[in-house]
Amino acid sequence: MTKITQGFILAAGRGTRMRHLTDDKPKPLVEVNGKSLIDYNIRRLKNAGITNCMINLCYKGALIKEHLASNTELNFQFSEEQEALETGGGIKNALSQMKNAPFVVLNSDALWTEAPNTELIKDMCAAWDEKRFDMLMMFVPLKHAFQHIENGDYNISPEGFPKRRLSPNEKADYLYGGVLITHPKVFDSEPEGRYSLVRIFDKLEKEKRLGVYIHKGGWFHVGTPESVLEAEAYFKLHPLF
Repeated sequence: MTKITQGFILAAGRGTRMRHLTDDKPKPLVEVNGKSLIDYNIRRLKNAGITNCMINLCYKGALIKEHLASNTELNFQFSEEQEALETGGGIKNALSQMKNAPFVVLNSDALWTEAPNTELIKDMCAAWDEKRFDMLMMFVPLKHAFQHIENGDYNISPEGFPKRRLSPNEKADYLYGGVLITHPKVFDSEPEGRYSLVRIFDKLEKEKRLGVYIHKGGWFHVGTPESVLEAEAYFKLHPLF
């Protein structure tokens, strides 16, 4: 089994739906219960045995570097973008600075709780199997999302393969929770430039090389001022760290 030691935090976007909360700082520095979103991500990676972390930067990226200047939890590298390259393009742009080995990717706005006797990233690393898939995605059952969400992103076939919801009228039982493990080779045929990871998700889905790990705890998508307040109220009563 390949030991995964690299992480990647997607931190380049402004987070426009955060409105006034990101006027003077990037979304990863928005705080929930006294800690910034990126601090939660870093602690999760460290607890899972990750030692090296790439962070892509664009909107007010200097503030993130300043925030992490004295943080010794991980060995940080930064990939600076002149314009935000989105999730797929941002990762592709940084790969030349990373080892050619699988790594964990986190969206900076994903916060979750752990079910008893589980630890999401560590458990996903243990489940990683390069013989079976090139990417392993965290799926969240809709009922485990704290926010009211009308529909999900994916269904799972009886054989265990994911199928992305393509029609607005289609119902989907699972959300993509903003955590995945990927082998860098999935980017070999991808271009430089700006694009979403969704194009890679779809390609691997067709090739049956997209794996699924179902999260057993709760999940927050911290992407709006309202969701920040909701997460704040919960984590004041149930602090993570």
